[in-house]
Amino acid sequence: TDGSSMTRIISEVRAALAGLALPPGYFTSLEGAFQAEEEATQRILLLSCISLTLIFIVLYTRYRSLALTLIIMACVPFALVGGVLALILAGQPLSVASMVGFITLTGISTRNGILKVSHYINLILREGERFGEAVVVRGSLERMTPVLMTASAAGFALLPLIINGDTPGREILSPVALVIFGGLISATILDAVLTPTLFLRFGRKPVERLVAPPAVAGPPRPAEAY
Repeated sequence: TDGSSMTRIISEVRAALAGLALPPGYFTSLEGAFQAEEEATQRILLLSCISLTLIFIVLYTRYRSLALTLIIMACVPFALVGGVLALILAGQPLSVASMVGFITLTGISTRNGILKVSHYINLILREGERFGEAVVVRGSLERMTPVLMTASAAGFALLPLIINGDTPGREILSPVALVIFGGLISATILDAVLTPTLFLRFGRKPVERLVAPPAVAGPPRPAEAY
């Protein structure tokens, strides 16, 4: 009733139980809804690690470059920061529902990086642009509209779930929408600066390997006369 989160209450209960001296053969165990939530949280954390690993593998398979893969995934932490700030400002604790929102944010922020980096590479490979500040500025401007439209559409769609999120029927989806909304803002703003900067700093060598023509085998050597 004092506004304490369930996690804090259970921590205090466990601390109090740890200080009890029980007779031999007696033990304590916390059961019920919190135990199910705790198990679900651990399961989601495991699935989150698996999803991040799969995203990394798919990106590396596509670009064949550790640098480009890390550039694309660099915005993931900043998207998560936006989700955390949204929870703090709304006064909501971390829950299973909000963790689902964080997993969704991972895919959204990765997609933004793919849109930009792939366009930079296509401009260099297909349109004869040279690696440098000009191609990054052009690619970023050409991809700004799709990124902003996608983020705006998703943000407006989430607003009805965020407003009056404590009303019956919205208490489950509201934390998910809140995390995604906050992450969309931070990921869209930071991606506009971070991805181009990292691509300029670390993308030259991977792109040069993609642009370089494959090695052509020389003409066969004439057979030596015996």
